[in-house]
Amino acid sequence: MRSDRERLLDILDAIASIERNVRSRDFLDDEVGAAAATRWLEVIGEAASYVSSELREGHRDVAWRGPIDMRNRLIHGYFDITPDRLWETIVQDLPVLKAQVQAMVEELPG
Repeated sequence: MRSDRERLLDILDAIASIERNVRSRDFLDDEVGAAAATRWLEVIGEAASYVSSELREGHRDVAWRGPIDMRNRLIHGYFDITPDRLWETIVQDLPVLKAQVQAMVEELPG
């Protein structure tokens, strides 16, 4: 079983992949680009869903439901997700999540 620290690092790794590869909204108009960004967002949501309830309770400032709900929409409601919605998530939500997760990783032993 993966630790909270490992899950948080999974989130940061997926964010780093997005930061390296998704430099503009145009990337998401490409079929492969959109698929890659979707996959990384799914990883973020999946990892967030497995972070322990204790850690989540201790960090109520983190919008845990956001990435989890996005993952569920990408998996189950994929037909509703547009490149514009992906881009909005990438530019608005991920920088905040990244900073919060980085702070948590620094707090955890390991």
